[in-house]
Amino acid sequence: MTLDDLLDVLNAGGTITGDSPLHVVMHEVSQEALQITGELNDGYQEPARVRELLAQLIGTAVDESVSVFPPLYSDFGKNITLGKRVFINAGCKFQDQGGIVIGDDCLIGHNTVVATLNHDLSPDRRADMHPARVVIGRNVWIGSNATILPGVTIGPDAVVGAGSLVTKDVPAATVVVGSPARVVRTLAP
Repeated sequence: MTLDDLLDVLNAGGTITGDSPLHVVMHEVSQEALQITGELNDGYQEPARVRELLAQLIGTAVDESVSVFPPLYSDFGKNITLGKRVFINAGCKFQDQGGIVIGDDCLIGHNTVVATLNHDLSPDRRADMHPARVVIGRNVWIGSNATILPGVTIGPDAVVGAGSLVTKDVPAATVVVGSPARVVRTLAP
């Protein structure tokens, strides 16, 4: 089994069983992600070096317009897609096995958590993982300490209030707040 095999299953929403060869590959890739984020988060890094390490983490080039303020944590790395002019503030945690897509012009606040995996509810299958992609549309602002759960799509121009727990899709051009997050305002186009 290879990373490409694993990504095919993850991106198709297939279950990764806890005792499978794909689970072994996932843990191997996680070790690489931990090494790269360890270097990224070890003292001050010039912005160009941050982008270089981020490119190693995600496995593809990162546009020079992307800004990240470390520390940034990812336990996988290879299933993150970043648009242009993205800003990721300090302390964010990305569990990206299921896929995280961040559109152009997004602002991700301090300590945001984006999760893309759920464990099986059955006690005898608890180690099995069910991936679900998170999509953050263009020009989204996510406030500090927000948590985005697996399978959520946040529409373009939306705002997620600080401390919100986003459990379901967020319509475009709306403001959501709370736990669970709910629409409190629609933004003018």
